[in-house]
Amino acid sequence: MRILSNVLLLILLTAVLQNAHAQTCYELNSGWKFKAIGSVTDKGEAISTTGYALNDWQPAVVPGTVLTSQIKNKQVPDPFYGMNNKQIPDIYRTGRDYYTYWFAKEFKEVKAQGSNQVYLNLRGVNYSYNVFLNGHQLNEQLNQGMFLRRSYNITKWLAKSGNNRLAIIVYPPDPVGNPNGGQGGDGTIAKNVSIQYTAGWDWIQPIPDRNTGIWDKVTIEKTGAVRITDPHVVTLVPGVRMPESAQEPAIIQVSAHLQNTTGKAVTGVLKYNLDGKSVAKNVTLKPGAEIDVQLSDYSLKNPKLWWPNGYGPQNLYHLNLQFVTAANKISDQKNIEVGVRQITTEWNSHTQSRQVNVNGQKIFIKGGNWIVSDELLRFSKARYDAEVRFHRDMNLNLIRVWGGALIERPEFYEACDKYGILVFQDMWGSGDCNGRWQDPKKLEDQATRRKYPDDHALYIRSIADQIKMIRNYASLAIWCGGNEITQPDDILKAVRDTLMPTLDNTRWFVDFSNSLDMSKTEKGTNGDGPYGIQHLSVFWAHRTYPFNSEVGSVGIGDYESLKRFIPEKNMIVPDYNKSTRKEKVDSVWDYHTYIGYEDFIDKYGKPKDVKDFAEKAQLVNYDQYRGLMEGFSSHMWDWYTGSIIWKTQNPWSAMRGQMYDYYLDPNACLYGLHSGSELKHIMYNPTDSTVSIVNNDVESQVNNFATVKLYTIEGKEIPVAATPCDPEVTGVTKLLSIKKEVAAAATDKGAFLALRLTRRDSKLISDNVYWLADKNGEYSGLNEMPAAKLIITAKPISKGKIAVTLTNSKQGPVAFFNRISLINPKTNERVLPTFYSDNYVSVLPGEQKTITLEYDQPVLSPKVSVRGWNLKERMVEVK
Repeated sequence: MRILSNVLLLILLTAVLQNAHAQTCYELNSGWKFKAIGSVTDKGEAISTTGYALNDWQPAVVPGTVLTSQIKNKQVPDPFYGMNNKQIPDIYRTGRDYYTYWFAKEFKEVKAQGSNQVYLNLRGVNYSYNVFLNGHQLNEQLNQGMFLRRSYNITKWLAKSGNNRLAIIVYPPDPVGNPNGGQGGDGTIAKNVSIQYTAGWDWIQPIPDRNTGIWDKVTIEKTGAVRITDPHVVTLVPGVRMPESAQEPAIIQVSAHLQNTTGKAVTGVLKYNLDGKSVAKNVTLKPGAEIDVQLSDYSLKNPKLWWPNGYGPQNLYHLNLQFVTAANKISDQKNIEVGVRQITTEWNSHTQSRQVNVNGQKIFIKGGNWIVSDELLRFSKARYDAEVRFHRDMNLNLIRVWGGALIERPEFYEACDKYGILVFQDMWGSGDCNGRWQDPKKLEDQATRRKYPDDHALYIRSIADQIKMIRNYASLAIWCGGNEITQPDDILKAVRDTLMPTLDNTRWFVDFSNSLDMSKTEKGTNGDGPYGIQHLSVFWAHRTYPFNSEVGSVGIGDYESLKRFIPEKNMIVPDYNKSTRKEKVDSVWDYHTYIGYEDFIDKYGKPKDVKDFAEKAQLVNYDQYRGLMEGFSSHMWDWYTGSIIWKTQNPWSAMRGQMYDYYLDPNACLYGLHSGSELKHIMYNPTDSTVSIVNNDVESQVNNFATVKLYTIEGKEIPVAATPCDPEVTGVTKLLSIKKEVAAAATDKGAFLALRLTRRDSKLISDNVYWLADKNGEYSGLNEMPAAKLIITAKPISKGKIAVTLTNSKQGPVAFFNRISLINPKTNERVLPTFYSDNYVSVLPGEQKTITLEYDQPVLSPKVSVRGWNLKERMVEVK
């Protein structure tokens, strides 16, 4: 009996092991080594054997680029600091061999048993490469293209001992482009199917190695005889839905591509489980067969829907898709997080622009343009999460991934699903490189550049592959053919008429980012801008493009941010000449693509030094981005269906267009947007002195109450209005004009305007404080403010969460523009990233505000720093 039990146990263990083998995937992300091709004379067949010595090879970063490995090994200085990037040899001058490298990695994996299979997956290599394993070349011809996943069945090449060596030689793009100061340099980088900005842009310097390397994940995947690839989940949510209501059913459609890589026929079941229900289909695959399988539609009862940020919850269902053989063994499975929603678009004839609908509800688009997380492609799930969370905290609902960069990695879309951020995804190409304009800095003429890239077939294959990679994410909303230009006609036709209908037919495809199919003016034109600093009246009164894909302003960080990449000797205040409208700027500032504030900072008083300059810049930052989004929102569904800020982040230490710096330290731009982009927001129009409420919510608002107060510089309260109001659903409601009251209070020294929207039960909906200029358009009174009488407490709420309460005295002035920072007491530096429920806050006399701080870093006994316009920095212990 014991023998029988042992036999049964052995059989059970074997089955478990086989199933475990059939479902294992792991990443090869450590232990890599690399060496320049000029120092290696042997071939890949030899290098990829475990007996080949790698003693003089250096550690490599994979995923990563040649440059990230060189930085890790301290072969080159940090290119983000000062002028260090200029010290690193540029590939245009060194030649391609200088950045052509071998990468090698040893890993343990025993030979598969029975019909089990083992695959090597490469999610992204730039630009061309050959792959060797245990003395064998895996690819028949040179692989090319930065954006094409590759997979190799390595089952027969695994070593019997289980000790394996992988060797990959990676060649840079060709051509590499001349970084001559043009957008994308001389433009020839676009002849490749690769990133364009690596040859430089007006917001970034050239990347010396052009991102050459194994830049994305390398994984080992183990399956049974049948493998599932590129599953596709479509959700259909007919009708107009309300977020909190009981729902009519949604339709779930699931399909997958199946591969049988063995010499025997395999019979089994393709099935999935969703919300406790199972859908299945019997399948037989002939030896070596590949087939597409469509499962029956499933009607999901009372679905929990996925909504964009602010409109409702971001519900996700877990879908487990399996192929189970006739012997009841899992051959392969894929786990997919499904957001049940339907995205549609329609032409809004009133605004003359495209309108985006989610679950039947129109969504006013408040978006930000995104380049990549890191110019050196040092991507991580944690960083993606932090950056997308910042966009959620700005109260935005869309990110446009710009076409001169890349289709982002799956982890980015996971974060967007989590935080409710729709994605407007450009495909590769930009008007700058691809010939929309004549440009003396480009090597080839406009007509020639219109034919880029050189290999159209590679481009089309790459687009097809990347569509399959990310099409299941609920956040992915719009596909775009390119930045400010269409691709060549044959590519456009293939993508629009074949790939999209076949691979992803539920999303809007727009041919390019400022297409007339997106929006047009009365003159029948479309475009973008304005860029750079603007008077607030421009955002409110100047009508731009009805769905503006790029509109932006300034955005430097504060002094702590600047210190991270600007040497002390270069901390020189920019000098703006109002008569010539030119600015004298330090060379390091210029290299880091500083964009000028003109005389806007001087209105707060001539800055004494860079610290003073950067502090006053935050006032401008806040005002600019609050005003931008308020101005566009004030014409919601009248002039506009949406606007997308150029831009909300930088992939390196730049000095323009960013709500937080490369190091994930937010500046006042973020919190100005946080205020101006509120779902329900009470606001002041500087052009006509009216107070209004913009309400993006799809549900009716009743029993609300608006209060309007003015405060003198000294802190005297001047009540203006208190009125019940029921803001219009998805619209703008004008309340009253306060022109006379503002003129009376602000003429001499300026004043503070406090707007508040509450429910009748006093629960706060929107709280908005403006600082108003004097009759000369300056903020003279701010420099005469008495010191704030602020009591500050900091208490832990839970692990990684702190509540900071600011209490202002009734007898004092407004405690104005207070920056809260979480500090590591060991380094006396900010804990990054930290997420603040609000920041740069003003506290009215006799009132208090509580700000919540959240962080993930292991910090022992953190402290909280608070400093404001009229408050010297105070350090508070968390008690």
